[in-house]
Amino acid sequence: RKNTKKSFPRINDLLNQHAQQQQQLQLRKHRLSNSTSSNIPSALKQKYIAIDCEMVGIGPTSTKSALARASAVDYDGNILLDTFVRVPERVTDFRTSVSGVRPKDISVKNVNAMDPEEVRNKIGKLLLGKILVGHALKNDLDALMITHPRGDMRDTARYKPFMRATGRSGGKLRPRKLRDLVWEELGKRIQVEGESHSSVDDARASMELFRCVRERWEKELEGKGGGGKRRKTAKKKESIK
Repeated sequence: RKNTKKSFPRINDLLNQHAQQQQQLQLRKHRLSNSTSSNIPSALKQKYIAIDCEMVGIGPTSTKSALARASAVDYDGNILLDTFVRVPERVTDFRTSVSGVRPKDISVKNVNAMDPEEVRNKIGKLLLGKILVGHALKNDLDALMITHPRGDMRDTARYKPFMRATGRSGGKLRPRKLRDLVWEELGKRIQVEGESHSSVDDARASMELFRCVRERWEKELEGKGGGGKRRKTAKKKESIK
C-alpha cells in the first residue's frame, strides 16, 4: 500500500491569499463609501429610480411570464411602490421558490393587489423625466409592458465594467448575475439559495451598485454625447394578443 503524503498549503500562498482578501475588503469599503448619498444634492437624487419585478408562469408550458409583483425605490432605497399584481390569466407556475409569489397574493380577490393597468400607470408616472436604474431591465419593462428612453436607462447588467469577458480572445462581454455582482462589489448577499427573491431587495441592490459607479458612469455617457438619445417620456407598449 502506497503512503500518501498530506499536502499543506505553502506559507507564501497563505500570505498572498490573505493579502488578496484584505485588498478586496478595502476595495469593498471604498466602493461602499462612494455609494453613500449624504453629500449628493437632493435634486440629483430625485433623478434616479430603480425598479424590479417578479413574474409567474402562464400558458401550457409555463414559459410565458406574467407580471406578479412590481417594486420601485428611490436613490436612497426608500420604497416608492411595492405591490402584488392580479394575474387575470390562469397561472400554471407560481415559481414561488424563486419569486416568493403565492396564489393568494395575485388572486383577483386580493383587494391589496393591483390590476396590471393600474401598476403600469403608477410606474409610468414615477418614471416620467427620470433615469431608470435596474438589472436586466428589458425583462422588467417587458413584464410591465412599458418602454423608457435608452439614454435614460442605467442597466447594471449592461454596464461593461460589471460584465464578464468570454470567448477565446476574451472579446465578448456577457452580463453577470445580480447576486454575484452584489457580493463581489458590495460584500452583501441577496437571492440566497433556498430563499425567495424580493423585488424590493433586488431594486435596492441595483441602485446601490449604480451608486458605487454613478459619477464614473455619467461622465462616460457625457463623453459620448450626453447619455444617448434625447429624453422622451415613458409610454405604454401595446400588448400582442
